[in-house]
Amino acid sequence: MNIIGRIEEQNKLNDILKSNKPEFLVVYGRRRIGKTFLIKEFFQNKFSFYATGVLSKKSKTQLYAFNTSLKEYGSKFSSIPENWIEAFNRLKSMIIDNTIKIDNRYNKRIIFLDELPWFDNGRSDFKAAFDLFWNSFASTQNNLVLIVCGSATSWILKNLINEKGGFHNRITAKISLQPFNIKEVELLVNVQNGNDLSKQEIIEAYMVFGGVPYYLNLINRNFSLIQNIDNICFRDGGDLINEYENLFSSLFDKYENHSKIINQLAKVKRGMSRNELLEATKLASGSSFSKVLCELEECGFIRKYTNFKTSANNALYQLIDPFTLFSINFLKKKNFELWSNFVGQPGYYSWCGYAFEIVCINHINSIKKALKIEGIDSLNYSYYNSKLGGAQIDLLIDRKDNIINLCEIKFSNSEFVIDKTYETNLMNKINVFREDTKTKKSIQLTLITLNGLKKNNYSGIVRKDFTSDILFD
Repeated sequence: MNIIGRIEEQNKLNDILKSNKPEFLVVYGRRRIGKTFLIKEFFQNKFSFYATGVLSKKSKTQLYAFNTSLKEYGSKFSSIPENWIEAFNRLKSMIIDNTIKIDNRYNKRIIFLDELPWFDNGRSDFKAAFDLFWNSFASTQNNLVLIVCGSATSWILKNLINEKGGFHNRITAKISLQPFNIKEVELLVNVQNGNDLSKQEIIEAYMVFGGVPYYLNLINRNFSLIQNIDNICFRDGGDLINEYENLFSSLFDKYENHSKIINQLAKVKRGMSRNELLEATKLASGSSFSKVLCELEECGFIRKYTNFKTSANNALYQLIDPFTLFSINFLKKKNFELWSNFVGQPGYYSWCGYAFEIVCINHINSIKKALKIEGIDSLNYSYYNSKLGGAQIDLLIDRKDNIINLCEIKFSNSEFVIDKTYETNLMNKINVFREDTKTKKSIQLTLITLNGLKKNNYSGIVRKDFTSDILFD
């Protein structure tokens, strides 16, 4: 198998194969994240039955495509089913008649319905027929594994995961597939695809493309990273020129609301509360707004966190998807023609600082491992105070063992230098935070940089300093 990472997901798939009961697995996640690849690669494309929905086509086309798959796996019917009840009855008959073979490797019948939401077109009876197929038949077959997959997260959550009707408590397992971490990006780009990017370039690639395998697979080893970004994102015909416009529409119903929230969060690094988002977006409060936030979080675009001031009911929402930040800043605005012309400009370094913070936030577990506190519970949050002299802190790891790591995150192409002015600024941050929180915990200033800290008369204020290499562990 050519699967990179996905250890927990593969373990879950192995557990399903060892099960002695019927299994219904739902795999979902953002567009291009590798859902279909994971299932096909894990099962080596050897399914008892496989069918996929067709994007934006009417029921007749969907039924035609489904029947084509039925015939490929042994159905004797050449006519297109009149409706979905008939289509699933044909599949049921094939299972009963043993036309659909048992996979001897697992002693299972493995049925994979890819891009399931696309089958449900308009006023079709797909949902009712699918309910009936599982609840009245498939759920009684102890050697059957039903796997469904889809990028349309709104549909998956509404009709399967959070459904209160036919599928309520019927799903036996789910996989919410998330982007790769930095180590997995390195394995994909360098080891599997034969590139030779340095660790700093891997981080910069993550700052642009995030951990989305499809985007990363576009990197061509015959070009530099900067050339690749030009070719993929800015030149005519680039694969990702219109990706941001297509991204949310493929995932969510009424995606305009998702876009409004994302655009607001891109302006505020520390994140925003629900009330702040409601005021900024002018959207109506209620269950629909909560649903949008939940969907964005499920797909890994945002994270929800609390700090010493906020309760769970007034949590902050923070943008953590690098490609979204990159797109909002550069692909939507199009203030320049080529990335190669923008690199090195003040705006470039401003973006680098923000994007590198997102990289670190997405790898808090690696930071905790470097601090040797991976087994200690903590709240992990950003901090901002416009009063008391003002203070903004990139990341705080507020630990249960009465220590707070105040983390400064700095993007610098060379060793980072602390001068007298910055030392004073750091001391002010510590004092403001201590006065604001009234904390009795010990505060340890921690610095995370690309290329390390230059030792001088002012660097002693830092208790722990790490290079970005720790993010690869």
